[in-house]
Amino acid sequence: MSASRRSGTTDELGPDDPEPPERDGADLLAALLDGMDAALCAFDADGVVTHWNREAERILGWTAAEAVGRQGLAGWAVRSADAEEVEGRLLSAMHAPGRQVHEFALLTKGGGRVLVRTQSAAVRGPDGKPAGVYCAFSEVHAQIDLERSIALSESLLEDAGWGVVLVDADLRPAVVNAHAARLLGTGRTAVLGRPLGDLLSQGVEELENALTHVLADGAPPAPAEVWVAVRTPEGERRRCWRCGFLRLASPLAEEPVPLGVGWMFQDVTESKQAEQEAAVLRFRTNQLHRAARAAAECEDPAEAATVHLDFALAGFADHAMIDRVVGGALSDADAAGPVRLVRAAATPSGSPGPSLLDDGSGLPVRYGGGHPALQCVQRAGSVRTGAGSASGEEAREWARSRLWPADTVHALCTVLRSRGRTLGVLTFLRGSGRSGFERSDTVYAEDVAARIAAALDLAGASGTAARPDGP
Repeated sequence: MSASRRSGTTDELGPDDPEPPERDGADLLAALLDGMDAALCAFDADGVVTHWNREAERILGWTAAEAVGRQGLAGWAVRSADAEEVEGRLLSAMHAPGRQVHEFALLTKGGGRVLVRTQSAAVRGPDGKPAGVYCAFSEVHAQIDLERSIALSESLLEDAGWGVVLVDADLRPAVVNAHAARLLGTGRTAVLGRPLGDLLSQGVEELENALTHVLADGAPPAPAEVWVAVRTPEGERRRCWRCGFLRLASPLAEEPVPLGVGWMFQDVTESKQAEQEAAVLRFRTNQLHRAARAAAECEDPAEAATVHLDFALAGFADHAMIDRVVGGALSDADAAGPVRLVRAAATPSGSPGPSLLDDGSGLPVRYGGGHPALQCVQRAGSVRTGAGSASGEEAREWARSRLWPADTVHALCTVLRSRGRTLGVLTFLRGSGRSGFERSDTVYAEDVAARIAAALDLAGASGTAARPDGP
């Protein structure tokens, strides 16, 4: 066919115009052979070298001009002593089904030896009979490195004890192993191609920022811990993942082309929570120790009570108050009846500062029936409460109706007891920026309450001793 016809035009050749020669594909075959990543040589049925590509030249140093046309490999690519065995193993592939794999040493042009792994198979002629054999080979260490890389990839994606996710350049999962699917609360195929926002309700921005950074600048120097909330059919689960990231680049491109990010992560929620609980416990123990030492220097026991209150407030609550029972103390039998409380001390509700003792007016606090502080006295135990799902004006009204600061959303009331009597109530309050009180918080508050109760009991005893006796 003419050039004009191949290019899609309608021009016709004249009768005297010569037809361009047809290309026999030899140059295309040569380009394919020279572009291969593996070394390749071929032999005809008599064992004469017919093909030799550039990778074979790179490994052994022999050029195609020096190799093609030689009879076998003896004396130049293989030691003469080994030539018979090597050539026999290679040429035996002409009469064997499939491919055969062998390992043996070849000689370089410089006289060195290279251990190679070969794959050889028969070349069939037009009649279907063996016409020769081709042999693809590579250095053993390179082949082993490749096999190790493949084995490592398969192990990570199948048997790894941590999550492995390959994220594409659009920040969507492309490959997910079984462990990662379990941590994400879904199946392996259900994750593929979905935005991370469909899988996580919290922590998405932090993860996407990390993935974008890795794509642009490479892997960070150390793992990162990320708190996330995983969407599951049972609801959201808050988890802490220790994450490592690797940028993936194509080995076939001349310049590194990012294919995505390898994201590996482990669930460290339990250990992280244990660390946090241990840190909180150490801090609270130190606060109790410091408060005891500071209170011991106070001449007034009531002032010592406020010292304990101030030290307990740090990192624990936003506001606190001490309410004493009118009359000084109640026995367990008296606590079942009507109870009136008077404010003894409180933290300032405006600007931060030390707790303030009551001005001495002695007026009872106007707590309504069912108030948590009154319940605490009647039960002689702690009471936790909160605004629940209320927000905005509803939460402020909830706090005002209990005579607490308007920003209060969580409360913990703990009874003050000393020598078998109820002295009053210690109340801790938290705003919307903090979580609700938990069981561990109650234990700490009860410890603080025991110290404050002892100081108030001492203050009451001192006041009684100081009053003169009646006539």
